[in-house]
Parts: sequence; structure tokens; C-alpha cells
Amino acid sequence: MSRGFVKEDDQEEAPFIPARSVLPPGEINYVTPFGYEKLIKERGELEHSISTLEIDEGKERRHTLAILNGKLNLLNDRFSSARILDPKEQPQNEVRFGALISFKFLTGEQKGSVKEFQIVGVDEANIKENKIAFVAPLAKALTGKKVEEKAEVFMAGKLQALEIVTIKY
Repeated sequence: MSRGFVKEDDQEEAPFIPARSVLPPGEINYVTPFGYEKLIKERGELEHSISTLEIDEGKERRHTLAILNGKLNLLNDRFSSARILDPKEQPQNEVRFGALISFKFLTGEQKGSVKEFQIVGVDEANIKENKIAFVAPLAKALTGKKVEEKAEVFMAGKLQALEIVTIKY
């Protein structure tokens, strides 16, 4: 049908559905047990929001439902690919998925300072909580290392030398 015969009100713009954290192609979607529980909680909240939506019929309701259902579909894709790795089952003396690591800067402006973070799944990563995704360059550079071993990684546009101080699970 020609667009000349369509009412302007019938032209709904597709809703913007924010993407989930990026999981590079070919990577397994590893999650910690805690991260998996967070995904379950998020799914429950989305399903509840959909079932209790209090917007009357119309454009706003369709738009809101499209966003909620889109988010739920993206989340369900993550569920179908999730592989739970329990940090307690990892080698305790080296950096692996789920490790809580502290490391010391050996070079750069932060030389001598110690930082701590945990390696987690992409959906659980949160820099404010000192949780980084296992696909992050820093996590990849430290994976497999043991206490007192050194690694180099580009951070803030500069090559930084780091040393593992502690590994906890």
C-alpha cells in the first residue's frame, strides 16, 4: 500500500531495546553461580513487569510491551547459552574464572598501588563492584598466572606491568 494512504498515527517507531553486555562471537557464556542467580532474578522481574503492566491499550502499551519482551528475549538467549562455573572448583593457586585477585602495579602512574577485582561473566561484570568480565583484556592477561607472577597489559593506552599479590576463591 502506498504510504499516502496510511494515517500518521499508524506510523509507530520501533522501540529501542538496549543490548546486553557484549559476548564476543565464539566465546562460551560462563557465569558464576551468583551471576546465574542474578539472571534468574532479572528474568522474574521482567516477567512480573509484563504480567502486571498497568498501561491501558494503545500505542504506549504496545511500545512498553515491545521493550519488555525484547529485553526478555535477549535475556533468554543468555540463559540458553549460560554455562555455570563454580569458582570453588577452579585451581586455587592460579587465576581462573571466578577468582578474586589483587595485583600490584609495577610501572606507570599507579606504580606500587594495589588493586583488587573478581573475574566474572559478562552479565555480572560491574566496575563499581570491582567485577570484570573474563573477556576483558586485564582478565585475559592475568588468567593462568600464580601469586608473584608478572603480566603486561595495555591499560589507559599504556603498557602496564603487574604482579599478582593474592588469589582467592
